Amino acid sequence: MDFSQLLAEKKDTILDKWILAVRKDRRIESADDLSYTGVKDHIPDVLKAMVTVLSKSQENDIQSMVTASFQHGAIRAEQGFDPAEIAREYHLLRTVIFDALQADLLKGIPAEIIRSMRLIDAIIDEAIARCFKSYVEERLRELHKLQASLTLHNEELTRLISANQEYLSQLAHELKHPLTSIIGYSDLFLRQQRRKTEIKDSFTNLEHIERVLRNGRQLLHLINDVLELSRYEAGQIKLQLAPTDVRELIGNVCEMLEPLAAGKNLQIVVDCDRIPEKLITDSFQLQQIVTNLISNAIRYTESGTVIIMCQVLEKQRWAIAVSDTGVGIAPENQAQIFEPYFRVSSSDRPYLPDSTGLGLAIVSRLVKLLQGQINLASQVGVGSTFTTIFPLVEF
Repeated sequence: MDFSQLLAEKKDTILDKWILAVRKDRRIESADDLSYTGVKDHIPDVLKAMVTVLSKSQENDIQSMVTASFQHGAIRAEQGFDPAEIAREYHLLRTVIFDALQADLLKGIPAEIIRSMRLIDAIIDEAIARCFKSYVEERLRELHKLQASLTLHNEELTRLISANQEYLSQLAHELKHPLTSIIGYSDLFLRQQRRKTEIKDSFTNLEHIERVLRNGRQLLHLINDVLELSRYEAGQIKLQLAPTDVRELIGNVCEMLEPLAAGKNLQIVVDCDRIPEKLITDSFQLQQIVTNLISNAIRYTESGTVIIMCQVLEKQRWAIAVSDTGVGIAPENQAQIFEPYFRVSSSDRPYLPDSTGLGLAIVSRLVKLLQGQINLASQVGVGSTFTTIFPLVEF
């Protein structure tokens, strides 16, 4: 029996069943937002190579499988998959292939059955090895880019911090933990690489890289916030006023933050039809304000809705209001909420791990820079509404 021909005939069916299995598997959450093509990736090339390897008459096409698997690993790294999800993908592929061929395999002679099963297993194992190799290389490239970016930011931070020492000790405390993690795991990984020995526990080393990247991104976010605040305090932010489609700007921010809201099953509602089509403002600074307010609303809301409303007010003014159904802010904390590094916490609700206490401080200063004002209305357990009011200058 020609099992290669059977596999060739069932390639499309196997592929469809595999994609369905990946989408249903709750251990592969990174595939939830991918299209059919995004999930499929280079797996058809792996199946095609498998057909030639099983065949006794065709020339072995193992190289196309090697190339396909290598590309698959790099793409999965870009898509944000973790190593366990990729391993699960190949486990499902192996299962679907054997399920599809089981009935026909049982009709063959024992020697042919054993040969085919061994070859299929060998190809998938080789595909996994190549995939993980490119996955690690892509993660290392990202790590190097992140390291270069952190170096540049560190130089800029050093220059600015000399002119502003007020928050140096507190900043050092905030930087201590992610820096310690980055240094520790980087050193561990580099020492293992220098030994040039066979690393059996590849998952452990991949997790080390993931921790470095995660803490690096957190550190980069903190540094960016500190630099933004320092530039304002040093008077280095220059407004670039121009006609701006505010409705489009808010729509773009909501689209960018939609995955964050979807991860918590929050609904984002936008009502901005009551303002002029274009207003004169600094689009970049306004986007900074809107992004911080909406991301804060999502971060501190576990269920319900985030509402963004725009309207024209009297006395040639217009406003953006961001409301949430989150934890709310106690009256005694509302006066301090716009101070740098201030974070609300309580015995039953500690600081969020990614909170720096700088977001609202930056917002209040940028609003002031745009000659506006910001107001807060909040009730613990009910939610908060941040309203920014600006001068109305139509285009």
